[in-house]
Amino acid sequence: MKQTFEVLNVKCGGCANTLTTKLANEFGEVAVNLEVEPRQITLDVEDANIPALREALKGLGYPMSDEDLTAMEGFTTTAKSFVSCAVGKMNT
Repeated sequence: MKQTFEVLNVKCGGCANTLTTKLANEFGEVAVNLEVEPRQITLDVEDANIPALREALKGLGYPMSDEDLTAMEGFTTTAKSFVSCAVGKMNT
């Protein structure tokens, strides 16, 4: 079922490219909406796979907006998002 989630730390097309390419193998096509804040991703995902999606997003530095992150997790995901963004820009 198509579902939309709000994600943090998504800033630009490089971030969007990382999300669409890194999530594709496990979750299929991902649409990233850069026109709203917080940014949104839309994909076809079953409820049982949402925990795996959460972990994948957090691993890339783009946690869902409803995540309850510690201060350290917040810093870590922000740092990861900068790297993911740079990789996404280089791969466009």
